[in-house]
Amino acid sequence: MVELRHSGSSLGSRASSSPMKRDEDASPLIFNDHVLRDDDDDHPRHSFRDRYRSFWSQIYSFFPFLNDDPRFSQHGSRISLLLLLFIAVAGLISFFSILQRLNSPYLCKKDGIVLHCPRVKENPSLWENPFSATTSWKPCAERHDGGMSDLPPENETSGYIFIHAEGGLNQQRIAICNAVAVAKIMNATLILPVLKQDQIWKDQTKFEDIFDVDHFIDYLKDDVRIVRDIPGWFTDKSELFTSIRYDNVPPEINRLRCRVNYHALKFLPEIEQMANLLVSRMRNRTGSPNPYMALHLRFEKGMVGLSFCDFIGTREEKAKMAEYRQKEWPRRYKNGSHLWQLALQKRKEGRCPLEPGEVAVILRAMGYPKETQIYVASGQVYGGQNRMAPLRNMFPNLVTKEELASKEELAGFWKHVTSLAALDFLVCLKSDVFVMTHGGNFAKLIIGARRYMGHRQKSIKPDKGLMSKSFGDPYMGWAAFVEDVVVTHQTRTGLPEETFPNYDLWENPLTPCMCKA
Repeated sequence: MVELRHSGSSLGSRASSSPMKRDEDASPLIFNDHVLRDDDDDHPRHSFRDRYRSFWSQIYSFFPFLNDDPRFSQHGSRISLLLLLFIAVAGLISFFSILQRLNSPYLCKKDGIVLHCPRVKENPSLWENPFSATTSWKPCAERHDGGMSDLPPENETSGYIFIHAEGGLNQQRIAICNAVAVAKIMNATLILPVLKQDQIWKDQTKFEDIFDVDHFIDYLKDDVRIVRDIPGWFTDKSELFTSIRYDNVPPEINRLRCRVNYHALKFLPEIEQMANLLVSRMRNRTGSPNPYMALHLRFEKGMVGLSFCDFIGTREEKAKMAEYRQKEWPRRYKNGSHLWQLALQKRKEGRCPLEPGEVAVILRAMGYPKETQIYVASGQVYGGQNRMAPLRNMFPNLVTKEELASKEELAGFWKHVTSLAALDFLVCLKSDVFVMTHGGNFAKLIIGARRYMGHRQKSIKPDKGLMSKSFGDPYMGWAAFVEDVVVTHQTRTGLPEETFPNYDLWENPLTPCMCKA
């Protein structure tokens, strides 16, 4: 058997009782005193100096000119030392590089429900877009174009348009903008829209419960004719579908829709005042002025179920979610056999909502520190506090409007769900950084409005396809992940983007609603 010994007096002084044993002791795998001692004549050996000369003679054999030129012969020892130093430095660098790679964690270490991610150095543009990239465009939807036709006399209109704006607050907002555009196109009179929540919220809200009616009518008086009430003789109950494409209508119509969205639709003064109070508290949570981030976290049970994506959870959670999906969306669920492949495909394409823990890792990779102040606009998160724990532990300064304001301060807003949504909308709109985690009208309108205000405010739209690929890569180290996140999202922060066919006007109002500065 071959053994690897360490040099030492006790081991080196042991005698070998046989030639075979002595041969074993002389094995090159064994490190003992005989190799280094110069006074032992019983064993053939090479001194350290002989080995040194032998080594450099081999080096010289690769460079014959070193032996032919006497100048090199005279300075051979100096060159030898320089080459030796170069090799040592290169080896040291390689050693530390390998050591760093071996020690670099796979993204973040998980300790129970807590994630530990290395800190990333903050970059100068962490809280705002570079000034040089935001000065080329300015908003121009507030001015009236000469191409817009004048209002006809009241007795010459083609009729009345009356709509029920259904859905959430932001779906209603889009419906109102479209209704004004339709009234303009049809040369009709618009009856003040009725806001109607969908079956989930079961909330009937009047236009004047949320928006400033007088400002709305006065601001658009040169564009369309608007009346507050339905005429007594009006009996037509036909429904109007107010979805309009963006790229097949005249630019002045799209500009009118922007005028409604960004200028005519103003929330009631009490909503604006409460939102300003929340913003003020977010900016002074550290005792001195501080920036804050607004996070639109879309991970409610309904969103998780509708996405048909697979998420981390216990077998019991997955079974209950399957039952929920089968009940709510039976046609899509069918027998459930195809859902696993569907979930994998959707995640690969970046069509799944980001989990709170995934959001935490992305934000840390972008450079946001633990002290970041974060306002969360969200419904009840699926999975409760356990699901939120990785995000809250990594960013403990995370609050909602219910934590910023007292029950008494919010009491007047609980009457209508849209009032609470309006508060979230305004606090997100006025934040230094806005982060979306999934699509939807809320995020689109926020990003579009912040672009319209000048592109300076950062509006981060994570590349969920790339993030899914990175999260699923078992060989992705933290340094490589940080580089991917930073480089990829340099152009996903609400900077000016040229429009394209079938673009979304509400997310990118650049071409029809903004002009070259």
